[in-house]
Amino acid sequence: MGNRLEHLNLIGQRGLLVSAPDSAAGIVLARSDGKRPSFQCNIGDRLDCLAGNLDSPPLDAIIISDIHLGCENCQARLLCRLLEDMLEKISAGHPPTRRLIINGDVFDSIDFRRLKKTHWKVLSLLRHLSDKIEVVWTCGNHDGPAEIVSHLLGVQVLNEYILESGGRRMLVIHGHIFDDFIDHHPVLTWLGDQIYNVLQRVDRRHYVARLAKAKSKIFLHCLDKVQIRSLAYAAKLGCQAVICGHTHHAAEVAGPIAYFNSGCWTEVPCTYLEISGGQVRICTAEDAKHVTSATARTNHREEKPEESLSTC
Repeated sequence: MGNRLEHLNLIGQRGLLVSAPDSAAGIVLARSDGKRPSFQCNIGDRLDCLAGNLDSPPLDAIIISDIHLGCENCQARLLCRLLEDMLEKISAGHPPTRRLIINGDVFDSIDFRRLKKTHWKVLSLLRHLSDKIEVVWTCGNHDGPAEIVSHLLGVQVLNEYILESGGRRMLVIHGHIFDDFIDHHPVLTWLGDQIYNVLQRVDRRHYVARLAKAKSKIFLHCLDKVQIRSLAYAAKLGCQAVICGHTHHAAEVAGPIAYFNSGCWTEVPCTYLEISGGQVRICTAEDAKHVTSATARTNHREEKPEESLSTC
C-alpha cells in the first residue's frame, strides 16, 4: 500500500479539494488553501464524529440536500448509515443535532415505482427522526407537489428557512430559483442529466462525470449564477451566510456574506454540512467498496464492502 492520493477536483475556481487516500481510515477533505479538518472518522466512530464527543452540546443543524430518491445513482445506503447513527445517538440520550434540514430534492421524480427498498428505508428513517428532533424541509425543483412529500416525511414544506446559529442568520434555500437555465432550456437540461447519469454508471467512482462537469462552460456558468444570485438575496434578508444545494457541488466561499453548498447524495463522496456556533463544516461519506482492492486486503475489509467511510 502506497501513499498515493487520487485527487478528485470538485470543480470551480473556489471550493474544495477532496482526496481519497489508499487507506481504509477514511477520506480526507481539504480546503483549497491546504487546511485540513481537525479529525476524521470511519463508520464505527461516526456517532462521536457527528457532535465531536458524547459530552459536546448538540450541533445547531445537520444539512443534507439532493438525495434524489428514485435515481439509479442515489447513494441511499450511505445516507441510511448516517440517519441510523443519528437515531442511535438520540436513543442513547446524546442527540447529535437540534435539527435536521433537508435542503431540497428528496426525490428525483414523483414516480414512486422507481424507489428501491433502500430508498423507502431513507423515508422511514427521516419520518422517525421527525418524531425525535426538528426536521425542516425546503422544496427543490425535483420534489413535486409539496403535500405529497410533506405527508411522506411528516414535515411541513418551506420555500426557504433562516437558521440562527452563533448570532449569525443563515439563509437555507435549495437554489433552483436562481438557475434560469433549467426553465429556459428544459430539453438541454434533460439531455445533460441523461449524459451525466450514464457517465456515473460507467465509472462508479464518478471521476469521469465530475471531469465532464469541470469542462462544461454551461455548468460552471450555472454554478456562478446560483452563488451570485443567492448571495444577493441573502443580503436583502439581512443574512450573514447562505446555504444552497441544487448544483451537486460542495463549496465554501468566504466573503462579507459566506456562501456554502451542501453537495449531494448521488456522487461519491457524498457531502453534508454540520453547523454549530455559527461555524459551518463540510463532511463527507464514501462507500468502502470504492477504496482500492489493495487497501481492502491490507485492512481485511473485503468481506464487508458495504461499510462506509466518513470524514468531518
